[in-house]
Amino acid sequence: MDDYSKAEVLMEALPYICKFHGQKFLIKYGGHAMVNDDAKNWVAKDLVLLKYVGMNPIVVHGGGPEINNAMKKMGKTPEFIHGLRVTDQETLDIVKMVLIGKINGDIVSKLEKYGGKSVGLSGKSGHLIKAKKKLQYLLKDSQKIEVDLGMVGEVSHIDTKLVDLLVEQNYIPVISPIGVDEYGNDLNLNADIAAGDIAGATCSKKLIMVTDVDGIMEDINDPSTLHKKVNVEKLEMMIEQGIIQGGMIPKIEAAINALNKGVDSVHIINGRTPHAILLEIFTETGIGTMIVK
Repeated sequence: MDDYSKAEVLMEALPYICKFHGQKFLIKYGGHAMVNDDAKNWVAKDLVLLKYVGMNPIVVHGGGPEINNAMKKMGKTPEFIHGLRVTDQETLDIVKMVLIGKINGDIVSKLEKYGGKSVGLSGKSGHLIKAKKKLQYLLKDSQKIEVDLGMVGEVSHIDTKLVDLLVEQNYIPVISPIGVDEYGNDLNLNADIAAGDIAGATCSKKLIMVTDVDGIMEDINDPSTLHKKVNVEKLEMMIEQGIIQGGMIPKIEAAINALNKGVDSVHIINGRTPHAILLEIFTETGIGTMIVK
């Protein structure tokens, strides 16, 4: 690329830098993009650049692949219902060990390596995430049946004071999705759904889900069926038709929840694409799927 082309790329970003200056962006970071070394570097650099051009990224991370690996090493088989991890006490201990003890610190270290200031948190920090046990239902023979997911929670309240303070002081908050119920018990939260709740509570402009798929497709095996832009009505129809299923369902639930709470748009992008976050925010076409109301 010659110098003029480089300048053109920078100029394409200018309107978006102006438009989003001072805005909060909630970045949900998960999938296999978290275990690929190149992807981890790209994501960290993108987040630090966002901060230095005047935006305020807030990170909520998952850790599914690493949790699965840790469980298998300890002789446990991961089990999911509608994309949600069934969590007994031993599984919860593994989840906390991986999310809080390893992944959170790794992300903070990466951000600081590239010049950012970052603080690692969990939902337990500063009463950030109050949660309650999640009730999950399945349809069987046209009957609604409750299934027990164990120590799995859903958000009942977000207290943003600590996150707001860190953002004001130019830190990038990095949040592990562990909540606490009214009795002081820890609960495992789906990171996608927690990210949607936190995006709404922090008045984030966008929720960007960095995962390991290109976006929402009519056929998961055919990249040409990628939806560049889709609305909630279309998504609900795709779920009813079984096109969207498994781990994508919590992402869509989180997206709809965030939009209902005032987030302008939700983006699902492939974190294994070099600098995917920058391409989605600062270019006209973007690279993933943008979801709007």
